[in-house]
Amino acid sequence: MGDRFKGKVAVITGAGRGIGRGHALLFAAEGAKVVVNDLGGAADGSGAAKGPADEVVEEIKKAGGEAIANYDSVTTPEGGENIIKAAIDNFGRVDILVNNAGVLRDRMVFNMTEEEWDTVMKVHLYGTFHCTKPACVVMRQQRGGRIVNTSSTSGLGNRGQANYAAAKEGIAGFTRTVARDMGRYGITCNAIRPAAATRMTVSPEMEAARKKREETGQPAPAFDLTSLTPDAIAPLVVFLCTDEAANINGHIFYVRSGQISLMTDPTIWRSIHKDGRWTVDELCGVVPQSLAAGLVNPSPPEPPKE
Repeated sequence: MGDRFKGKVAVITGAGRGIGRGHALLFAAEGAKVVVNDLGGAADGSGAAKGPADEVVEEIKKAGGEAIANYDSVTTPEGGENIIKAAIDNFGRVDILVNNAGVLRDRMVFNMTEEEWDTVMKVHLYGTFHCTKPACVVMRQQRGGRIVNTSSTSGLGNRGQANYAAAKEGIAGFTRTVARDMGRYGITCNAIRPAAATRMTVSPEMEAARKKREETGQPAPAFDLTSLTPDAIAPLVVFLCTDEAANINGHIFYVRSGQISLMTDPTIWRSIHKDGRWTVDELCGVVPQSLAAGLVNPSPPEPPKE
């Protein structure tokens, strides 16, 4: 085992499988004591099982590391507090929090139920808050810490994922603000938008969509998601928690396999100005040739299906 994080404690939510498992194993390999949190539910959030978290803990211990399992749900304040309390009770401190727990309830917005909306919001957006708040209480007292949140490129717009996109883009704004709230205490907060093959991204539905594209002659995606291993995400997350990353705060990174990209925050692109307020007639005449020049509808109208 390495000693980069010797004496430090990392809490990883959703660490029983996929990307979170990769985080837990690499933090442990670098010397951190790890709290492996995972409810052990299905990809849609249903059910619970201790097996996934226990298996990762066993893997860490066999490699010579230290880890404990935690099975609390991030969807409640009590769950988030218990996750952080597990780190304090067992290891005495919390230095790193990686908010990774997630579920999917994909549905076109006109068919989406309130339960499908709430489930995704509770795990992703509420869950990130529920763990971050108690972690910040401890980190503030310690005058230092690292938080890495998990956003998604789906937050930029992805068909059939209104709930997931809203939650993930909420996490982006949350990250920028926590960075400003906590930076003065030596705490950084950054986020990633990962691309990797997991049970959430390579689902039977996704496979069916891929086959349909092939059958209908539609262009293939820019890259084959199935070739992108979850473990490839962890090195960036671990780096963001090092001393070398102490000045990186409030930023969002896109990461897949060998590619890591720093993403820009939303900025003003074009503007029009006049003295006083605009009228609708003026905007109808000006905007198409100025602000909207060259804009493309990402989902243009289609003829009704027979």
